[in-house]
Amino acid sequence: MTVNLTDSAIDRQNILNNPDFLDNIQKFLGITGMLYDGEYRFTTAQIADFYEVNIKTIRRYIETSEDELKHNGYCVLKGKKLKEFKDAFGHLIYADIDADFEEDIDVPLKNESTNKQRLSKLRNLGVFNFRAFLNMGMLLTESERAKSIRSTILDIVLDSLHQKIGGQTKYINQRDEEYFVAILREPQYRKEFTSALNKYLDMGNAKYSIYTDAIYQAIFHENAFEYKQILKLEEKENARETMYAEVLKLIASFEIGIADAMETKYKELGKKLTPLELNELINSFTQQRFWIPQLEDARIKMASRDYGFRDVIHKRLEKYIQSISPNDYQKFLGEHSKSLQDRIDENIEVFKRLKNR
Repeated sequence: MTVNLTDSAIDRQNILNNPDFLDNIQKFLGITGMLYDGEYRFTTAQIADFYEVNIKTIRRYIETSEDELKHNGYCVLKGKKLKEFKDAFGHLIYADIDADFEEDIDVPLKNESTNKQRLSKLRNLGVFNFRAFLNMGMLLTESERAKSIRSTILDIVLDSLHQKIGGQTKYINQRDEEYFVAILREPQYRKEFTSALNKYLDMGNAKYSIYTDAIYQAIFHENAFEYKQILKLEEKENARETMYAEVLKLIASFEIGIADAMETKYKELGKKLTPLELNELINSFTQQRFWIPQLEDARIKMASRDYGFRDVIHKRLEKYIQSISPNDYQKFLGEHSKSLQDRIDENIEVFKRLKNR
């Protein structure tokens, strides 16, 4: 995995969104913290101490990366929640109180108050859960310890993937239950499209690959050859066997929709379409506004999952790359994900019935 976590918010989030990765990293580091509200918590002073930097450095990162840290679990306790936290862990947070007093110009540096009195004056307290704790380690460039942990994190992520799927992500798309459904239906839709090309397009046999590529170009801006190059597929490997269920469903929608449009145009003209007429038909079909949300969704999923899972970038889809969602981690790596062979074995009777039709 050739990533720089300090530079890439997407790479950081791809790790932080996977609970299995977090569990494995936490077990390896052996870090707990103060158990509050169902999660281990850490104060700013404890974070600074762990990463061997000063508190001001941590606060500077909180200020510059506040939205990201809050998204991953950093919060500021006030009111009732702060009182609960102080009652439970007041004896562990004096370093944070000292830091606040040093920065507060209204409080003398030499304060003779008791610890209890000082604690009572604390009006808010920033705390990190483990996810935010790790997030800070991914951001810190001043800490050698954070740098070492970043390297360890990437090793653990790779090891976790290897344990789950043997390290091979080329066919990770097939672990999704929806992929199994998609491939059962795909031949029927594909046959409608190729049949329409045969009946309604005046062109030689090259038309089948040319207009399959035309659909690919419309959906994800690559032809089959380019797609296979990016995923490093062998010549004989079937590109569709590596595509995500949502992409396959959209391809099927295009194929049967264009097949119907070709039939309508054929009846209107009273003759087979020329390649130019079909090109115009496909362009008009693709430009219909109701496709926009589906096209964007398919592009985001292909670009983001291939970047996060397969470590490849579709250059023409680069602007669509986002972090992999926790739901996607469950879909492809969670307890309900399975290899395609396992699903086939479980549904062998379905395949027998389909074969005998």
